[in-house]
Amino acid sequence: MWIWIGLTLGALAVAAASLLRLAFVKRQIRSLTEQLRRYNRHEWAKKMTVGLGDRDVERLAEEINLHTALIEHANAQRRRTEDELRQAVANMSHDLRTPLTSISGYIQLLESDDLTEEQRREAIGIVKNRTARLRALLNDFFVLSVIESTDYELRLESVHLNKLLPELMLGFYDRLSDSKLRPDFRLPEEPLVIVADEPAVRRVVENLLVNAIRHASGVLTVEAARTDRSAVLILSNDAPQLREFDLELLFNRFYMADRSRSSKGAGLGLSIARSLMQKMGGSLTADMDGSRLRMRCEWPLYKTDV
Repeated sequence: MWIWIGLTLGALAVAAASLLRLAFVKRQIRSLTEQLRRYNRHEWAKKMTVGLGDRDVERLAEEINLHTALIEHANAQRRRTEDELRQAVANMSHDLRTPLTSISGYIQLLESDDLTEEQRREAIGIVKNRTARLRALLNDFFVLSVIESTDYELRLESVHLNKLLPELMLGFYDRLSDSKLRPDFRLPEEPLVIVADEPAVRRVVENLLVNAIRHASGVLTVEAARTDRSAVLILSNDAPQLREFDLELLFNRFYMADRSRSSKGAGLGLSIARSLMQKMGGSLTADMDGSRLRMRCEWPLYKTDV
């Protein structure tokens, strides 16, 4: 008899403990539900919390916190992308509107009967220059959008920098002579054969030279060298106006270091150059050496040249 009484009391104790555990778990679930409700209504920004006691409920809370953190990160990234897009559209509108306004103004001037022949030729020349700038700007927009598309591929092969760089520098001889720059070109005697797309390499170097001609003065050093696994090209020039936090922004679309949106054009050249370098498996970075800005391109060496 006493055995049955003991078994009955034991069963009742187990049932009571199970009911208490169930009540505890239900209370924790109600707490999580209330926290999620407040979170979804933007009334709660903290992590989900539960009392100690049930590991399964704790793991549920951890997974909910991980999920909400991922959502918040995705939302933050989306907001940054939207802000960048709005800024890009605003800057694009500005850079397109500036030459269009100038062209429109000179066309109205050309309609005047009071212009001398010399003034008319000068106005026509300005319209041609503004039209060429607008065409180049639109082409840069197109090139950048194509390069950054997921299906854009380059033809990677061996490229001899020792032959290509002198050719590019010679092609810029007149523009450099007419600029405020004094070029200092340094090329090693050892071969620099890289894995790259030659037209892309040309575009990168040309964009860097154009950027220097537009915005720099003094000595422009163009130096190539090799490391154990890569070839490096560094273009450096005086840039006392630049600050450290400007460096990464230089590669943003439309960024102007002097914040002035001047007539020298949009900051698309460096964006295009970096995108091309990344597509080639290389890199394009910027740093300061004292008051000198250094643009550093790095390509992998061709496998037979390692």
